[in-house]
Amino acid sequence: MDTLLFMRMRRFKLHIFDVSPDNTTSNLSTLSPIEPDYEEVTWIPCTINPLCHPTVKALMIDSTNHYIYGPLCAIFDISTGLSENMLFITPNMISIFHVFIALIAGKLFTFQSLAARRVAVVLYQIRTILDDLDGHVARERKHIKGERSEVGTLGYWVDGFCDMIGVVAMIVGITFYLKNNPPRKGYRGASVSTLPYHQLKEMNTLEDMDKDGSEVGISYKTKVSFPKIAQVVCWFSGQLLLSSLMWNRYVDVYQELLENCVNFDVMKRQEVFRSSIFFTATSFWRLLNPHSYLHLLCLAVFCDKTWIFLKMVHHSGYVCLLFAVAISEYFIAQFRLFVSSGADCCL
Repeated sequence: MDTLLFMRMRRFKLHIFDVSPDNTTSNLSTLSPIEPDYEEVTWIPCTINPLCHPTVKALMIDSTNHYIYGPLCAIFDISTGLSENMLFITPNMISIFHVFIALIAGKLFTFQSLAARRVAVVLYQIRTILDDLDGHVARERKHIKGERSEVGTLGYWVDGFCDMIGVVAMIVGITFYLKNNPPRKGYRGASVSTLPYHQLKEMNTLEDMDKDGSEVGISYKTKVSFPKIAQVVCWFSGQLLLSSLMWNRYVDVYQELLENCVNFDVMKRQEVFRSSIFFTATSFWRLLNPHSYLHLLCLAVFCDKTWIFLKMVHHSGYVCLLFAVAISEYFIAQFRLFVSSGADCCL
């Protein structure tokens, strides 16, 4: 789907760069030849087609939200007439409603039963769909095409605050589950005398140690202490926070640079937007944005591999994030230099 999105950007007209009268930098001599309109050739209606209106934010949203949940929200909106006929339901009301679903899911995440935790995952995905729906309704009522962050508005802050509560509910629920059902670490084929001293201290009761007979010897498994669990969860929470802050920052910066700043030449902005370098730069955040983290965490919970996932991204996640931040800062400097040549910077 990302390949189709890139081909659509390169071959068809981009409406976000339509020249307006107040764009004083552009003139007839700099306009590109007439390009075909994607809406005229696609067989999927643009009301539900995620490829129709590419924007900066659309390029930085994870694939699940952009290609699955986004069209589902559009179909639901068309079927119910939510945006046009149910004006008493505001986007902020939808945001507040999905907080309650997240709280219920957070409680279910604490249960020992895998079935209950899988129900929690389903509820949390419903919460994510509602999170997409509130943005969709807000854009439809303002007649905004494509994904867009309206930074600084009331809806922006309400949505962000509700998302934060939902994430906290999930993390707290998982923490309580791991506290009450601590994962185990073990030593196979080893005698007690060869175990590390600090491991022997943890084996104070029979409940703290499992012995499994096998051909290679005895397997000793000790429970992971709660301080260790808390440390791993905190490190993961830090990744979520860093990912959220940086993702929102780059969405805002790229929007201002390429979509909002009419003082820059429209052809240069369009050239950057269509470049493979910009597509690569945004690809990092399609993979590393907070929504992707939460989807992977939900998948780990569903497969009963929560602890394994948290340990796997314990350090590697930070390495990937810091690399993406460094690359993004470099690209932003290069893009700004290119589009601002001969124009006053408005950033």
